[in-house]
Amino acid sequence: MHAPTGEMTPAPAAPQAPATGLEPLVLPPGLKLSPEQFALVCEANHEAVLELTATGQVIAMTPTGGETSRCNTRLLFRLQAWAERRGGWEVFDSSGGFRLSDGSVLSPDAAVLRMERWQALTPEQRRGFPPLCPDLVVELVSPSVAAGFCEGVEGPRGSEALRRRW
Repeated sequence: MHAPTGEMTPAPAAPQAPATGLEPLVLPPGLKLSPEQFALVCEANHEAVLELTATGQVIAMTPTGGETSRCNTRLLFRLQAWAERRGGWEVFDSSGGFRLSDGSVLSPDAAVLRMERWQALTPEQRRGFPPLCPDLVVELVSPSVAAGFCEGVEGPRGSEALRRRW
């Protein structure tokens, strides 16, 4: 819009969202990251739940609904109780990612790892994405998803000699 003097007036500023300390994560289409670059993105966006495919594509995981969250909690509670009774196992939730040999970083709904495999990792490897495939991976699938979905979920995990998948 022009002012009466013929000069261009600036457009009104876009409304600002209240300061929350959280900024939206925006990634350019077609972006490909290395596992090291992906780790930096995750560090800078610790609230985001992301996975990295073997081809370097970033996948943003959406929040689950209440029923799925409830089922996840029950699953983790039971796995942790089993691990404590049995001894020699570590249980991980969906917020942790595992770096597989194909370069992908995936975070199953639940994962179980033998204690000796966990203890064989360096402190740095434990703090980051552990470079191994869990002994057990559990993915919750809604009843509306076709049974064939689980075959695709195994994908790269199968190439890592996954011992169990539920």
